[in-house]
Amino acid sequence: MNAHHQPEAAPVLLREDAGGVATLTLNRPQARNPLSEAMLAALSETFTAIAADRSVKAVILTAAGPVFSAGHDLKEMTAHRADADRGRAYFTDILGRCSAMMQQITALPQPVIAAVEGTATAAGCQLVASCDLAVAGEGARFCTPGVHIGLFCSTPMVALSRNLSAKHALEMLLLGEMVPATEAARMGLVNRVVPAGEALTGARRLAAIIASKSPAAVKIGKRAFYEQREMGLKAAYDHASAVMVENMLARDAEEGIGAFMEKRQPIWEG
Repeated sequence: MNAHHQPEAAPVLLREDAGGVATLTLNRPQARNPLSEAMLAALSETFTAIAADRSVKAVILTAAGPVFSAGHDLKEMTAHRADADRGRAYFTDILGRCSAMMQQITALPQPVIAAVEGTATAAGCQLVASCDLAVAGEGARFCTPGVHIGLFCSTPMVALSRNLSAKHALEMLLLGEMVPATEAARMGLVNRVVPAGEALTGARRLAAIIASKSPAAVKIGKRAFYEQREMGLKAAYDHASAVMVENMLARDAEEGIGAFMEKRQPIWEG
């Protein structure tokens, strides 16, 4: 922590658990919820804890204030231009930490749902793209504006290019223009658009549905989805078939199929 930073009492990240859903709130509204050193550390620690927490069935990621997240803390980064290496070691470290945190979301056994009001820009847009699902309020807007300041959004590009078609991703990256919520839904960056102020409610609806499913099946499925996506067609089918065999032999599948055939509600063991 730099000496000139004021000590801040409120935690940078809030966590609230209810009904098998952990809601995480980026809590630096006055600074536009940047993915600062402190925020990255808090997110990373929290995802590590949630990964091991069997009581959590789904995660919602939201933010306090009018901005979801403005992305990297450019003040923090610019301060390191004074370093002997002009900031190379620091930039390498912070981008590595940010990329690792984004990958934690993908690796998390539980699905992560972004609930977005306001703007999500640069690495903040990357954060939304990295979540498994996203619900946006009508006033939400998305942008990868790096191209305006001579810093192409190359790391956000990784998440964007895995969510959007190539043309849509490149349009966002090359133009750096604000994309309204309805357009973001059409592009595939968000799942659904709800009235302004209702993103969290919409995300909670999705989370409750996910929380009612077999946690074992959800965990198996999420992991297999991201694994097969990196493979060629034949390898993907081979992998998915092997996963399905293991899933078929799991107790929850036996219970679920039995319940379906007996027309009763399944009792998940997880």
